[in-house]
Amino acid sequence: MSRPAKTAVVCDSTSYLPAALRAEQSIDEVSLYVTLGGEQKREIEIDDYGAFFSKLRESEQGATTSQPSVGDFITVYQPHLDAGRGIASIHLSSAISGTFEAANQARDRLIEEGTDPGRIHVYDSRSACGGMGMTVLAACRAAAGGSDAAETVAAAASARTEFRMWFAVDTLEYLRKGGRIGAARAWLGLALQIKPILTLDEEVTPVERVRTRRRAFERLMKYARELEESGRD
Repeated sequence: MSRPAKTAVVCDSTSYLPAALRAEQSIDEVSLYVTLGGEQKREIEIDDYGAFFSKLRESEQGATTSQPSVGDFITVYQPHLDAGRGIASIHLSSAISGTFEAANQARDRLIEEGTDPGRIHVYDSRSACGGMGMTVLAACRAAAGGSDAAETVAAAASARTEFRMWFAVDTLEYLRKGGRIGAARAWLGLALQIKPILTLDEEVTPVERVRTRRRAFERLMKYARELEESGRD
């Protein structure tokens, strides 16, 4: 029988790792909040994304998100501390969300209450979605191998140097409404047929503009092949 890991891995809901994988890897998740049409719910409570996006397209205001509360983090952290585990808490880019800061505030509060500072390490992935998920899974491998919290976060940081994220969107409007448009703001007002290709490294940054969705996919595949050839992910 394998020994329980001495470090717990925590992430937020923007990793979008499948529930089965999170359960298999014993990943705890702290949810952001989403408000659409005047209704707020935890992101992990959205069980029908098709209906959600249909409602989003019909909404004039769009959707907004808010970070987890400090209390949300403490609720997840405390049982691990009580069980004697350290915590590696990995979150989406601090440039696009206050989630990382809220996690740090939770850490500070627990330290004030007597927790050893070395037991909780919070890491800014400078990414989100699949990119952040890759750092989380790297942390899981380290934790499963017996790493402490500091070593587990170091494994996540090492994984972060091995990948890049590109993505294409039909419109920048939702990024604008959500307050996460970053340097891509310069492309607002482009002709509707333009498909922006963007990257996420701390913040959303424009890469190039193409005229069709098919061309956007072709360019994304080109970037992926070039990255693979360089030995990265």
